[in-house]
Amino acid sequence: MTTIDSVRQLPKVDELLREPRLENALRLMGHVPVREAIRTTLDKAREGLLAGHSDEPITEESIIFSILKQLDQETKTKIRKVINATGAILHTNLGRAPLAEQALDAVMDSSRGYSSLEYDLEHGRRGQRGASTEELLCRLFNAEAATVVNNNAAAVMLALSSICRGREVIVSRGELVEIGGKFRVPEIMEESGAKLREVGTTNRTRISDYERAVNESTAAFLKVHRSNFRMSGFVEEVDECDLAALAHQHAIPLIYDLGSGCISQDLAKLLPEEPTVSQAVACGAEVICFSGDKLLGGPQAGIIIGKKEYVERCRAHPLMRAFRCDKMTLSALQATLTLYLDPEMARQHIPLLRMALVDTGALFKRSEQVKDILNARGIKATVTSSDMIIGGGSAPEVRIPSWALTLVPENGTSSTLQSIEAALRAYDPPIICRTVNDSLLFDLRTVSQGEEQILIEALCAILGEGDKRL
Repeated sequence: MTTIDSVRQLPKVDELLREPRLENALRLMGHVPVREAIRTTLDKAREGLLAGHSDEPITEESIIFSILKQLDQETKTKIRKVINATGAILHTNLGRAPLAEQALDAVMDSSRGYSSLEYDLEHGRRGQRGASTEELLCRLFNAEAATVVNNNAAAVMLALSSICRGREVIVSRGELVEIGGKFRVPEIMEESGAKLREVGTTNRTRISDYERAVNESTAAFLKVHRSNFRMSGFVEEVDECDLAALAHQHAIPLIYDLGSGCISQDLAKLLPEEPTVSQAVACGAEVICFSGDKLLGGPQAGIIIGKKEYVERCRAHPLMRAFRCDKMTLSALQATLTLYLDPEMARQHIPLLRMALVDTGALFKRSEQVKDILNARGIKATVTSSDMIIGGGSAPEVRIPSWALTLVPENGTSSTLQSIEAALRAYDPPIICRTVNDSLLFDLRTVSQGEEQILIEALCAILGEGDKRL
């Protein structure tokens, strides 16, 4: 058969669209994506035949396989559910805090149809977006006012722009941090229109440094909690309560970028150097900014609470329109905050707290049970002591004792570990674990009960009964 004949023998697009093996793809993805995959596959096959690059015969089977492979790859490039077996609860690359079921229900309820996002049901007129969430924040923290934007960097920028634009903001050199993603506090301050006035040194700043820097152009003090790193040794910084007292003496506000936003007193006991939102309020800071998706355990959001005068300025600022949250974020945040009204409800239902505060004895028992199942199937696994981090740029250097399911390849080569890791990432759903000292570690702290069986099945499928690599 000539090359031209082979090209002519290729199936037509319409024929393949009627192929039973593509029915499921058509049902899940629709006509247009499947048709485009068919055309792309046929074009490649045609080009290969004409160029003489096809070493193996092109059959209908191989074409359908290529179409399904392309469609599968397109699906995998989207944001997908993964199983986090790393033990890092706020894994930034894996979406940070998982939401409570109550938050998920609230998102679904407000998104299926219409919602009272900006409608006052009591008076039958236009309402304020996020009003109920703001009232809840004020209730939780005994604050005069509150508002919500789309992340904490936006919250800080909005506070600086609305309160300090064109005037000086005094901040310690040791707090001019990079918050991640190459975003730096000095750059955010510059974009806000505030003028940066640095005091102290990288490692030591005293209250007298702030005192000497105050002048007629001073609009505020800025305190930035170093939530994503620690300094030790010959260091000194000014306590937020002392700085608030000095700000009050000079009749200027203290803006406190708290960062991670710890609310739970139980969680705070594990993180002794992490200030809570309530502590920041008690110190008298006029404006406090913190995240919704870190130690609060909710959706990505930036929360501003404090004195009504300053929060109202933030709410009225033109940037608020660019930074405001949508109905899904506000619904999830409100549901999460509602759980905090009862600390025990928060501990039971907010995944961040449930995972961070899990009983280590129960975690060990659960890990042992999974180990026994794997051993019974010929896969050598042990349970070893480990530690975990909160992650997400929160509580650096704080390591919490944990237990990990451990797999050690007999040959101990990095290529073996890499091949197993790659297979786990390619599994459906993908599974992410840790590699430590030539071992694969799976911390079940961040694996839900429903995901546990999937992990077992994945390891058995990838390693098989008594795989020679283990």
